[in-house]
Amino acid sequence: MVLFTFTRAYPWQSLLMIVALLLAGLAEGSSMSILLPLLSIAVESVPGAEQAQQSEFAQMITGSLQRLGITPNVGSLLVVGVVGIVIKSALLLVADRQVGYTKARVTTDLRLRLLRAVMSSRWDYFVHQPIGRLTNSMATEAWRASIAYEFGVGIIAYGLQAIIYGVVAFMVSWQATLASLGAGLVILFLSHFLVKMTRKAGKRQTNLLKSLLARMTDTLNSVKTMKAMGRENLADGVLQTETSRLNQALEKEVFSKAVLSAAQEPMFAIVIAVGMFVLLQRWQMPIAEVLVLVLVLTRVLLHLGKIQKHYQKMVAAESAYWSMLEAVQEADAKREEYSGVAPPPLDTSIELSGVGFSYDGVPLLRDVDMTIPAGALTTIIGQSGSGKTTILDLIAGLHRPESGALNVDGVSLATVDLRKWRRQIGYAPQEAILLHDSILNNITLGDPALSEEDARVALEKADAWAFVDEMEDGLETSVGERGARISSGQRQRIMLARALVHRPRLLILDEATSALDRASEEAICNTLKSLCGELTIVAVSHQPALADFADVVYRMSQGTVEGGPDATAPGTTRTAVS
Repeated sequence: MVLFTFTRAYPWQSLLMIVALLLAGLAEGSSMSILLPLLSIAVESVPGAEQAQQSEFAQMITGSLQRLGITPNVGSLLVVGVVGIVIKSALLLVADRQVGYTKARVTTDLRLRLLRAVMSSRWDYFVHQPIGRLTNSMATEAWRASIAYEFGVGIIAYGLQAIIYGVVAFMVSWQATLASLGAGLVILFLSHFLVKMTRKAGKRQTNLLKSLLARMTDTLNSVKTMKAMGRENLADGVLQTETSRLNQALEKEVFSKAVLSAAQEPMFAIVIAVGMFVLLQRWQMPIAEVLVLVLVLTRVLLHLGKIQKHYQKMVAAESAYWSMLEAVQEADAKREEYSGVAPPPLDTSIELSGVGFSYDGVPLLRDVDMTIPAGALTTIIGQSGSGKTTILDLIAGLHRPESGALNVDGVSLATVDLRKWRRQIGYAPQEAILLHDSILNNITLGDPALSEEDARVALEKADAWAFVDEMEDGLETSVGERGARISSGQRQRIMLARALVHRPRLLILDEATSALDRASEEAICNTLKSLCGELTIVAVSHQPALADFADVVYRMSQGTVEGGPDATAPGTTRTAVS
């Protein structure tokens, strides 16, 4: 059960909570036990009332009080009862606070655990995961898992209180207590089918939310395209089926919870009424004992009912925890290993020798030979699907060659610590997708080691400082959702600044200038050219500007490098491989 899993994960927090709940239950049980001698004294004080012999339990209570130096009269008994309630309330405050803190920690820990697992997974695993599914796990499933924990704790709380009340009732009359407990358990058994219905509805919700959030994410990413073509009404059709199914699952959960809540109280009332009749009419039990017994047994039955209700709510939410745990374990199984030798400083070159690679069974590269000189600007050109971006992914260590070798300064990249290698890389992808945040945070990504001055220098290198400086809020300007408040060219230049801000040794550009006009592209090319020597640049492009400025140019076609060296541009060491 999910509650045991959480208890093992948070042992000290769970122990503190259980101890506080147990002591609170004992304090409340002590207060309830005072009622029997209190009612006996009250009944005996009524004029004309017969003096009844106190039960063994009442005598035990009064004897315990006398040994503590407390005279068992109405005033002292009331004080003891009130003190017990005050102590119980204080202990419940401690327990409730611990539950709240642990619940929040459960949510945070699950989200961080999934995030770390996904971010540490191999790239080929990540690209197969719908973003909506991961978003759903981070948001909905983590929250529902903490709800399952909260209701699980409620089961413990009501269970402890039911046990303590049951002990009090047992000491008053064990026969009546056993009969009431038996009837209560029969009621719980008969209504258990509603719990099963809720569990099934909860599992269905978890599965449907995965599908719905995945589709919703994809749809929202296409809003601009759909609105531009006047087809935004299609979004309703895409999501309607999953939404309707989710609504049906929610309705079943609500129905089963409502029926259980509505049915329990009348059934327990019948048990209490029948029991009270038997105690008064058949067993001729004193009225004081009957009142206390009915009060305590009512609390026992109500707590048993609350246990079942909390269990019902817990099973409705626990499927989210198991789903999230499955996602974490799946990502952990695809964890990328970061062991290996320290990466070389890239002083000479990156060499691909006979490299072959396929993805999902489709060959993308075949027998590729390529030398990328250190400190130079190397451009790879070719049509879409020719394998240009795949080469960049191999250089970044996102994929490993299936055949051939990829060496950096003569050291195989397969033997290098990839995390340390990637920290030497600046990467600007083709899709300039920015965070809905300030320009500063989009460049530094919140890295505390990077300052505003670092961001400004990076923007200057990316030929972007001029337009940022003209903005009213400068570096604090928000770029909007996915960078929608600035132009596509400005987005790509900010992405380039992000790649440069941590002063990499290798700069990888994947069509990073494709959205720029000719003048802006040439300005960035001049900037990149000035960086040669300070760092190594590898750029993929289908436009001529980068190729014109490059030191080395390779042309890709259908996964292979075409031709051989055949030209040297005036005033450079440019070699064109075409």
